[in-house]
Amino acid sequence: MTKKITFLLIFFLFFSSKIIASPKQEIINNLNETNNLSFEFKQKISKKSEQGKCQIEYPKLMYCLYYNEDKKEIISNGRTLVIKNNKFNETYVYPLKKTPLFYILDKDYILNEIKNLEPEMAKPDKFKFLINDDLNKIKIFFHSKTFNLLGWETTDIYQNKVLFEISNIKKNQKINRGKFKLPNLN
Repeated sequence: MTKKITFLLIFFLFFSSKIIASPKQEIINNLNETNNLSFEFKQKISKKSEQGKCQIEYPKLMYCLYYNEDKKEIISNGRTLVIKNNKFNETYVYPLKKTPLFYILDKDYILNEIKNLEPEMAKPDKFKFLINDDLNKIKIFFHSKTFNLLGWETTDIYQNKVLFEISNIKKNQKINRGKFKLPNLN
């Protein structure tokens, strides 16, 4: 009889701990299975809000087109980040390593960081992980039911809070890799 009670107690403790750890493990599993993402976004920097569409391919490739009148593009080839304003033909070039996107676009970095963290509820439908190292403070959001990436919050080089919210996500779609090619920088 005591063996049955001990077995049931161990069984209960094992599965109850799995239930508690389940959201984090589901997020990790989902992220592990994700090679690329296509989505729409809304970006808020201070009081300015912009929208557009993006594609990310891990590791560290990104192409975004903004729906504003400037038809701004953001392109990362894994080493360099380019912000291009097509209306005024202005191009800004940054080493990707000097931006928070260096970490956000690195799936392995995110996986390693969140393995050591517990998710917090940010809203009823969002989990939040706070990644805080010497250089960056990054909040990464995941949906509480689908476990998909929902966005991130960082601080830009001018110390402005940047909130990047993702919607209409499609995973592992065929992507034109030419989009990640940097424009002529001459």
